[in-house]
Amino acid sequence: MLIKTLLLISVFFITYLSADFKEGKKIFLQKCSSCHSKYIDMKIIKKNFFENENKTLKMTSPSENMLAYAIMDSPKHLGEKDDPEMQQIEIEEFLKDYLENPDLNNTICEGRIIQYYNKKLPSNYDLSSEDISNLAIYFMNYKEERLKNNSTKIELKVLPNNFNEEKLLKEAKKQQKRILIYATAKTCHFCKKMDKEVLSLSDVKNEIKKDFILLKVDIEDSSLPFNLAKNYRGMTPTFFAINNDGKLQNKYPGSWNKKDFLLILKENSK
Repeated sequence: MLIKTLLLISVFFITYLSADFKEGKKIFLQKCSSCHSKYIDMKIIKKNFFENENKTLKMTSPSENMLAYAIMDSPKHLGEKDDPEMQQIEIEEFLKDYLENPDLNNTICEGRIIQYYNKKLPSNYDLSSEDISNLAIYFMNYKEERLKNNSTKIELKVLPNNFNEEKLLKEAKKQQKRILIYATAKTCHFCKKMDKEVLSLSDVKNEIKKDFILLKVDIEDSSLPFNLAKNYRGMTPTFFAINNDGKLQNKYPGSWNKKDFLLILKENSK
């Protein structure tokens, strides 16, 4: 009976934390996202600040994952992970103080990049104590939740009816990625085979996600974007590697095994 009770308490506690994480995410989107962007890959962030002097992204405030890193994992991190209750209190106190009196001199973010941030910070977040508690839990669990939800996902987009080439190019430039167009068809046996035996593999997905936005185009329903029809010979599958200016770099007709497909990705990565 005692074990059952403890299990019920444990399940309740996990559910409670999950609910608070979701509430914290909602609060961040509603009240913080006007200044702080969504997730940006850390490789891109480092290159932006330390190689390009913020000329690529032109960030004026840290992204959500930069905030989570600063709070939980940076040299200036708040509290200790082996005492989560006390850590949550410290994070709440920091958030409350900083949001009431925003000052870049008191930031816990990387000192070498705060020179690029807005010097005049907003102070009208209007967050309750409960909001701040939920935000603290959001940041405490951000990394774990992101890994859990995105470890094997790839940025696979299916061509919509209202597809906008310029919007996709803008997204690719922002993420500093290239575009991989996958010409396929519902009736294509080799497409289904490649989907199952290559594109569904976690390591292949991760390699795609690292450097590409993958756009799937069913040629039975849609026309190929970026004026690719003139380079297409009707074979499915065919892969087109496009740079983020919309120019064709390479074309690969046919089905590929894992080893050869990884070489294709490497050949067209940055």
